[in-house]
Amino acid sequence: MTKPESLASLQVDHNSYECSITTDIAVFGYVENRLKILLTKRAVGKYTDHWMLPGGALQSNETLKDCAHKVLFALTGFQEIHFEQVRAYSDVDRHPMKRVITVSFYALVQPEKHPLILKSGVEEIAWFDLDKIPNNLGFDHAEIIKDSHLFLKNNLKDRLIVGELLPEKFTLPELQNLYENILGLELDKRNFRKRIFQMDILENTGEKKIGVKGGPMLYAYKEA
Repeated sequence: MTKPESLASLQVDHNSYECSITTDIAVFGYVENRLKILLTKRAVGKYTDHWMLPGGALQSNETLKDCAHKVLFALTGFQEIHFEQVRAYSDVDRHPMKRVITVSFYALVQPEKHPLILKSGVEEIAWFDLDKIPNNLGFDHAEIIKDSHLFLKNNLKDRLIVGELLPEKFTLPELQNLYENILGLELDKRNFRKRIFQMDILENTGEKKIGVKGGPMLYAYKEA
């Protein structure tokens, strides 16, 4: 790496290099005790025979989150989805058309609350188990999915961020099953519950789950 001739060469000016920016969103859902990822297959553009994450180009009047919201609605029909930024991807040749930098996000949704809508220009849209993702992924989306899943797992170590994957009221076994599915490992029941209660973010609703042996208590997230 060569040293710049002066600090002026580091400043943004009218001759500074420009490239396209996109957002790609890894949308995770939880169905029948399985963590899933949402993928689309488009009828237009590059990689029409490949599965891809919902993604699209940033326009001049948009923030990155504006773009992500626009993309999700345009390709899936999803609205008012909460997501978090994961990282940026800037390999020089990651896009076949031109230089494109993408910023990835991940979102957590309950699929039953967000029925899939086949939008214009989208050939197929479907949920896939994380261990059954199609091999024909477009661009570098396999890497983005892997990084987003790792980001989700790392977040679980510090805070409970899986509320949008569970019903409003849930049992502790259901919460533990979700954690185990995301992390891909079996957790000790006693240690798990100790850790969850230390976080002080759940409240006992005083209700029991009907139709389940033993009538386990139902919990909910405390309001912020």
